[in-house]
Amino acid sequence: MNQETMHNSETWPTLNGVAALMRRCYNGENLVPVGQTLLARALDNPLDAHAYLDFSTVLQLTGNRDHGLAIQAEAIKLQSLYSLPARNAATLGLRLLVLMGLGDFMANTPVEFLVEDSDVSLQLLYLLPEADWPEEVPDHDVLMVAVGESDENQPLLRRLTAYVADWPRPIINHPEGIASLSRDSVCSVFQNVPGIEMPMSVRLSRVDLQTLASGKKTIFSALPDGGFPIIVRPIGSHAGAHLERMMKAEDIVPYLEQVMDQSFYVSRFVDYRNNDGLFRKYRIILINGVPFICHFAVSEHWIIHYANAGMSESVSKRTEEAQCMETFDTDFAVRHGPALRVLYERIGLPYFGIDCAETQTGELLIFEIDNSMVVHALDSEDIFPYKKPAMRKIFAAFRQMLFDVSQTETQL
Repeated sequence: MNQETMHNSETWPTLNGVAALMRRCYNGENLVPVGQTLLARALDNPLDAHAYLDFSTVLQLTGNRDHGLAIQAEAIKLQSLYSLPARNAATLGLRLLVLMGLGDFMANTPVEFLVEDSDVSLQLLYLLPEADWPEEVPDHDVLMVAVGESDENQPLLRRLTAYVADWPRPIINHPEGIASLSRDSVCSVFQNVPGIEMPMSVRLSRVDLQTLASGKKTIFSALPDGGFPIIVRPIGSHAGAHLERMMKAEDIVPYLEQVMDQSFYVSRFVDYRNNDGLFRKYRIILINGVPFICHFAVSEHWIIHYANAGMSESVSKRTEEAQCMETFDTDFAVRHGPALRVLYERIGLPYFGIDCAETQTGELLIFEIDNSMVVHALDSEDIFPYKKPAMRKIFAAFRQMLFDVSQTETQL
């Protein structure tokens, strides 16, 4: 590691980090003055990479994603390594080196949230696929590859595979395993597995969709496991952006008039409504194969995102989520135990998450498998008093995994 870079990292005020700034945002603090202070710091000290990186986070939290990512890139040009000391230093903790790529809050495993208030200290090393990488890194107990799967990150993951091949410390989540999590790749692994429903997802170009819309090609020739209704989303989109259900070929025409992307994921739609007409979605984290409930959302719409499912406004929905979290280990995790074990065995990563539901016939319906799903304990305890205990279980299991692997693997 370049000594000047290391010196600079110790010169400026400490990094706030994503978790601390997002917590202030969730608590209702106006982050605009915080951003103004950080911007002033950066203007006064153009080498203050901490100010740049924190300012990037504030911009993203205040709705300026593109500007924030541009500032993030400038921060990484100044300095690739960032330190976040353990918040709980009462015990001799563990040093975790985290390999990360550029991107928003969904681009990397949310490690800061997983170790918040613990005795785990973080070294966040940002790597770019086309840049030089350090020959030396800070000493650490465990390495974690946090880079999430995406088309943009595939070159980075390929290069990381060689970079960590002979790593002298234990590794959490090898890059080649992460690279296999693309929607169109991972779905093929779970076809015809008892207890699991994961529709095939195929990549289609804009021209392909236009051909389907015109009737010159049938959906059955494009989608191996079924026809309409289908769901379509641009490749690289997140949080349901431009995700639509289409009941017939003619529905594709107005969609393409509104969405200008050139490549899309297409899959068969599965109606997973319960008898009451509501849709229910689970976010589950698997740590060394053990499932943990992260959140449970109930919605009137088939596109469920926790933030817009109306959980804060509905006592009945929160009551159901609280019951789900309380009984998860003895109910959901038992009913879908065989399916979850197959899932863990075939994915092969110590840490990853799934967004899922249950089909009307009781199968585990998997929407997405990802190593970078957002996991946090930021929700109001007044409104969601049941969530923090559930999240603490995840964080404790994550910490235990780190300590276990640091002790059981050979240290060189």
